[in-house]
Amino acid sequence: MTAYIRPLDKRILIVTGHYGSGKTEFAVSYALLTARSGVRAYPKTALIDLDIANPYFRSRERRDMLEAAGIGVYGSLYKTEITAELPALSATVRTPLEDEDCFVIVDAGGNDSGALVLNQFKKYFTPDKTAVSAVLNANRPQTHDVDGAVQHLSAIEHATGLHIEGIINNTHLLRETTPDTIKKGHAFCETVCGQTGRTLWCDCYPQPLVAREDLTGISDYLMPLGLYMRPTWLDR
Repeated sequence: MTAYIRPLDKRILIVTGHYGSGKTEFAVSYALLTARSGVRAYPKTALIDLDIANPYFRSRERRDMLEAAGIGVYGSLYKTEITAELPALSATVRTPLEDEDCFVIVDAGGNDSGALVLNQFKKYFTPDKTAVSAVLNANRPQTHDVDGAVQHLSAIEHATGLHIEGIINNTHLLRETTPDTIKKGHAFCETVCGQTGRTLWCDCYPQPLVAREDLTGISDYLMPLGLYMRPTWLDR
């Protein structure tokens, strides 16, 4: 069986990360893989979009695609108006969090300020049920060196009171990403993990651009991303 990320024994996965790290791309891609896989620990899958501060690349923009795959989408009060920027959350956000038969992926806001929204739902994020990850892109200005990455992780933990246990390498250069880009990010994230005691959960690669076999040997956990969130016109 193909391995994507390290096995999780928790029902709720919180995905954090700086703006531009690709955390929403990861959240959407992982939700789709989870829902479409033949073997699942939970009969239902849901994605909660708590990134209400950032107007770009929101997972709820792919509501139709996600719901067609059987994934419940929760978050903004405005289900049909994705351009609405009022930071209003629907009361239904609690529905999948309270459903013991549902695997929940939480797309949290970028950096420590965006992650503050998590505090509204802290009672659900108990250590026995919740795994917290941070997506790192070594090519982003704020996380391009180890000190910056460590400070970023610490700021999120301080703002939310949650412990980030897993690091997800999503080092990319948009459509210029190559296998060497990902390998560079792998080495970087290994260094961050070594200094902070965290675990590298997986290495992401853009499936339309990089072949899985070109990354053989760097990791046992390679996570394909579908580039669902980036319109091609942005690269023209």
